Amino acid sequence: MTREPFASLADAAALIVGTPAPREKMRLTGLARTAWRERRLSLSRGALDRPMPDRPGRPDRPELLPPRKMVRRSLGSPAGRVAFLHAIAHIELNAVDLAWDIVGRFARVRMPRSFHDQWVRVAGEEAIHFGLLSERLAAFGAAYGDFPAHDGLWQAAEATGSDLTARLAIVPLVLEARGLDVTPPMVAAFTEAGDTATAAVLSRIYEDEKGHVFVGASWFRYLCDLEGEAPEPRFHALVRKHFRGALKPPFNDLARSSACLTPGFYRPLETVRT
Repeated sequence: MTREPFASLADAAALIVGTPAPREKMRLTGLARTAWRERRLSLSRGALDRPMPDRPGRPDRPELLPPRKMVRRSLGSPAGRVAFLHAIAHIELNAVDLAWDIVGRFARVRMPRSFHDQWVRVAGEEAIHFGLLSERLAAFGAAYGDFPAHDGLWQAAEATGSDLTARLAIVPLVLEARGLDVTPPMVAAFTEAGDTATAAVLSRIYEDEKGHVFVGASWFRYLCDLEGEAPEPRFHALVRKHFRGALKPPFNDLARSSACLTPGFYRPLETVRT
């Protein structure tokens, strides 16, 4: 019997996604990452594992609103910058759950151990990001939950819950890749405002997210090869089917290409609307 409150990696994933309290979610992430790295967990125990929840556990606050009801705030004011930090913290909390959902929901898909190694690492890094952003919020006298947050991020998980290839296309290669486009201007804005501590946190997140997109792109290409599919047309078809919205320029082509996401993937989809 393990010392941890879970029986396998898939069981840990279900427990973590279902945990409402962010601090406990991050603590369990650290326990699961260490146990898996030290080879004290099997991938799955089948019917003994907890079922993956349909939605992640969340605290009573923040209030979750539809994206269209979110108030836009300017980075030009201190209040706007704090609200922005809260929004990014919410994204990173969802990113923790999305990484664990890939691990747990697709545990029965036969994949190399390195697939699970990499997504456990991604989950751990997303947890670090949430912690760093929480510290920056505290420095401004704020905390996660103080502002409303939008409830659109989990729609990608719901839309791709039965297809690992689709999940990889939409979550790392659309949603996380967008962070590569928008984060450098945000780093510049915080630097210009004299908040070099927040700029450093955002720079750390930016560098890690390149690796996360690379993980997603690599495994997407791997699955396309197994299925005898050309990666770029397959990506186009999956985005048209599962992603609501448009792939909006400008794109950070250099960062995307360094993450194995070349322009042939996303440039043809700039005007896609569904």
